[in-house]
Amino acid sequence: MTSHVKLRKERMGMVDYDTQIKEVRCQLVDQLKVLDVQLEQKSQQLQDLTDYLRRRGEIESEYARSLEKLSERFTSRIKRKEPSSHSVSQVWLALLSQTRQESKDHGAMSERCSNFLIQPLTHCLEYTQRLAKKSKDICTQLQDGLLKVTTELQTAWRTYVQYHSGYVSAEGKLKEAEKQEEKQKQSVSKKLERLIEKRQGKVLEIDLKCTKARNDYLLNLAAANASMNKYYLKDISTLIDCADVGYHLSVSRVMQAYLSSRGRTQESLTAGLQQLQESVSGLDQSHDRDALLQDHYATFCMPLRFPYQPHDGDQVSEVSAGGEVRCELEIRFTQIQTRLKAVTPETEEASNSNSAAQSTLLDSIGDDDLDITSGSSQQDGTPSVPRRRANAQEIENLYLSSVKEHLLLSSLEAKLQVKHDLLKVALEQEPSNEQRLRRNGTMTRLRKNLSSANSMHNYQLFGGDMLSFIQASGQQIPIVVESCICYINLNGLHHEGIFRVPGSQMEVNHLRDAFERGEDPLAERRYELDSVAGVLKLYFRDLENPLFPIDSTSLLLEHVQIKNAEERAAQLKMVISSYLDPVIVVMRYLFAFLHHVSQYSDENMMQPYNLAVCFGPSLVRGAHDDDVVTLQPQINALVKSIIVQHESIFPSQSKVQGPAYEKCMTLDDCETILEEGDAEAESKDALETGSSTDTSACSSAASTQKKIERHRAYSSGSIDQSGLTGGAAGGSIALSERLTLQIPVGPQCKPRGYVRRKVHSSSEDIVVKVDKEVCRQMDSVFVELLSRQALQDPSSSAAPSPSAQAAQKKGKRDGCR
Repeated sequence: MTSHVKLRKERMGMVDYDTQIKEVRCQLVDQLKVLDVQLEQKSQQLQDLTDYLRRRGEIESEYARSLEKLSERFTSRIKRKEPSSHSVSQVWLALLSQTRQESKDHGAMSERCSNFLIQPLTHCLEYTQRLAKKSKDICTQLQDGLLKVTTELQTAWRTYVQYHSGYVSAEGKLKEAEKQEEKQKQSVSKKLERLIEKRQGKVLEIDLKCTKARNDYLLNLAAANASMNKYYLKDISTLIDCADVGYHLSVSRVMQAYLSSRGRTQESLTAGLQQLQESVSGLDQSHDRDALLQDHYATFCMPLRFPYQPHDGDQVSEVSAGGEVRCELEIRFTQIQTRLKAVTPETEEASNSNSAAQSTLLDSIGDDDLDITSGSSQQDGTPSVPRRRANAQEIENLYLSSVKEHLLLSSLEAKLQVKHDLLKVALEQEPSNEQRLRRNGTMTRLRKNLSSANSMHNYQLFGGDMLSFIQASGQQIPIVVESCICYINLNGLHHEGIFRVPGSQMEVNHLRDAFERGEDPLAERRYELDSVAGVLKLYFRDLENPLFPIDSTSLLLEHVQIKNAEERAAQLKMVISSYLDPVIVVMRYLFAFLHHVSQYSDENMMQPYNLAVCFGPSLVRGAHDDDVVTLQPQINALVKSIIVQHESIFPSQSKVQGPAYEKCMTLDDCETILEEGDAEAESKDALETGSSTDTSACSSAASTQKKIERHRAYSSGSIDQSGLTGGAAGGSIALSERLTLQIPVGPQCKPRGYVRRKVHSSSEDIVVKVDKEVCRQMDSVFVELLSRQALQDPSSSAAPSPSAQAAQKKGKRDGCR
């Protein structure tokens, strides 16, 4: 078993030497191939360089002719135009002059490349091939000697292995004989002794041969390694140098001549580029902008200011803050002032952002692939050229956005500032005593509570069906819509974030419950504008059927994708015209109001899109609940389009009759609009009260009575509502503790009795019948008395009682009628 292992190792060693020598042979063959490839490469390089110079001469000649034609072409164009003082024009002239000089230089360069630079390369190609062939022959001889040494090494190694194997075998047999001798010490035989002596002699003999073979092997091994070292470290380099002698020198001389020619061309080019650089240094964007504006003064000069054009002899040419308008202007002035304080720092920040974005964009433009170091920039961690261009595009978009934001904010600031200044001048004027009284009375004016007209309907307002409510109540515009819009029109068109900022949930719930009971809570006291806006949105959001029928949603969203605005409006109008008239009336009223709100976007920051985001989910719904999220962008676009083009989309009043939204509302307008829709409901109320005779006449009388009550009494802050009572024939107003005025409503209803109002149980009630004309005259006298009292008592006139304010306002209005 031991001898088998040793034999296996010997075979593996022999195989290793054979493999190594075989690899050396292959390597030597590859070296000859590499030298052949090197020769072929050098020959190809010389041939390519020769072809390059020949082709370069042709290109230089063609380039010189092309530059000359290019220069003449644009020079002739400039001669036909008037000279310009723009810095870019001066750069253009310098560029053409440099181009003409460059054309001459390239013509001279063509002559040098085509004539005397090619011949030295041809000679270099010939002797390089000769030297390479002879160097290859020498390399072959050296390789043969190296292979001979390796062969001798292999032979000596095999001899050494053979003798060493015999020595190991003999030594093993000797050890076995010695072991047998130790076992048989007691009976030593002569035969065993002779066997041991024989094996000892054999071992010594084979050991001597093995030593000689080992020495011969070691010497051949050293010689082989020395030959390998010399060949690989010195001989190969010498042979390669022998094959390359003169090659680099010839190429160097040719390239030096080429560089010398290029140098002369470059000197001329440098002189021309220096002149061009001076022109480029004179580039000035501001100068060119001013020159452009001056050259086209008629196009860019500011037009004349728009003059004020009074209508039909109107003499007022400035903002008037008299009467009831003063309070509204003061509120608007405060809101504009607040908005202006917020916009001014935003404009400054936008200006700074614009400057920073411009600097970043200029840096990005200056850091593009025009830089001569851009080729090595990637090694320094700089992004690649496509990445830099993508970043530059992002910076460009950011810069354009900042420019747009800056221009819009600065324009908004200018508009707000001029409005602020005009309102400030108007409000600084001292109002007259009469205007002061009107102003003080207006501060607490609210609309008349119409709960008596709307409390007798049996249909749900919030969360119900709008058509059923309209049919039951007789209101063409539901009271919650009419009242909230009127309230916002009077108080909140300039309110920042109207419909976007949420109101108090407690107030929203209170208003909702009051409207649901048929009352008008906005007539009783003031509420936060955001809460009123929230109730309006809540009403449309909670409708059982949305304002826009669900079956038409897909068609509307399809039409809103039309790019042409007129065609889109026509298609939307076609769909909306198919709705029921009551729905169209409400839609027309609502969207006219939203358009009016968007016209004050400079102050309330509610553009049409912002309003669409607030109202879209409440007005338009998809067939499924999940459609709300996916269709939200299209719904917003639809509502925005209708807000912007509402006049083109909804039919006029002549086609669909109904209330129309009025931009310049007053308290009286709100009352009148609300009263028109209450006539039918009031008639029903009169029937339900149990009046058995003259039903239609009494219903009309009740309606007329309620209208007069709205004109006579305004709110709980003006006249105590407990002092107003109504019957079938008329109404009474408690003017004092003991006097009650009974006002007949009309001749068609005869009074059936008088209604008395007891203020104190111990007082005696006096009922006086007063005609309507007499009542008006009494109101006028009452107003005059109040005015005189205010002049006599400034302290009391500065804060008149609410009832006096209301009576004064209503008296003047009735007197004008």
